[in-house]
Amino acid sequence: MVEAMCIPVRTTGAIGLAVLAAGCADERQPGAPIAPEVLAAEHEEWRARRHVSLSNPDGGVVSWDGLWDLQEGANAFGADPALSIVLAEEDSPPLAGTLHLAAGEVRLVPAEGSGLSIRDGDAVTEPLTLQHDRSDNTTYLELGSLGLRIHSERGTDRLWLRAWDRDAPRIDAFELPPYFPVSSEWRIPARFDPYPEPRTVLLADVTGGTVDNVSPGELVFEAGGREHRLVAFATESSGNYFVTLWDSTGVSDTYQGGRYMRVPFPNDDGWTEIDFNRAYNPPCVFTPFSVCSLPPRENRLSLAVTAGEKRPVNAPY
Repeated sequence: MVEAMCIPVRTTGAIGLAVLAAGCADERQPGAPIAPEVLAAEHEEWRARRHVSLSNPDGGVVSWDGLWDLQEGANAFGADPALSIVLAEEDSPPLAGTLHLAAGEVRLVPAEGSGLSIRDGDAVTEPLTLQHDRSDNTTYLELGSLGLRIHSERGTDRLWLRAWDRDAPRIDAFELPPYFPVSSEWRIPARFDPYPEPRTVLLADVTGGTVDNVSPGELVFEAGGREHRLVAFATESSGNYFVTLWDSTGVSDTYQGGRYMRVPFPNDDGWTEIDFNRAYNPPCVFTPFSVCSLPPRENRLSLAVTAGEKRPVNAPY
């Protein structure tokens, strides 16, 4: 399936992001009929792309091997178990280096003979300022079979060191979780209802912290004989809405903490389509080394969404 091109219309004024969103639309009209075989084929292509993304050995979720909350000041890392950040001894010397966090900036001071290098580049032998993964110039490091980068979550000033293992056996063994049968009934037209001004929504995360997400408005749709609303998240650089939701299938079939979705921006008439067949598990279902945000109270649906990705069999997290 070729994704429809979305060209945002940028304007200024009281409704800000809502006007930005209204200029982007899928070529297909929301809720338009689609042949079952086309729907099934598009869904399998989407799942194939998802599998490739999750199992990417160079930083995909399944390869994640560690996540450490950086403290202000010095954060030493290496294989020495006495350090605050402990890496596998087959990949790291006892001390590989120290990450100095000050005023939101992380400076790496490598230890002598650390083995650290820039990805596909030179060895790191001198102090280096690291750019986090929400910047335009992320710094990727290598140490043995490990990849390393500074992780940042939108809406928080916390920073982490994230590690992944390119040689982890679980990567080749990974399979996507089961999912509900694909159905056109779960492709539902939705009206975008903008707020007068975008608002910041405080979300809890699985680490016990919180993150701030910006919402320009809500998606309004009908299912099960009644109207429902979902708070949608987007910034000026977003290509679609990000939605976190919980429904009653979380009691038995889907992840207890909720699922995620991406929803296209609305057309010129303010309508989009929510394809619940593409509701997917957050990263924390596949790894303990994640900072997953949980759905806001408003997105706990009084509805059983029997569509999308299910909880993995014998899910470890």
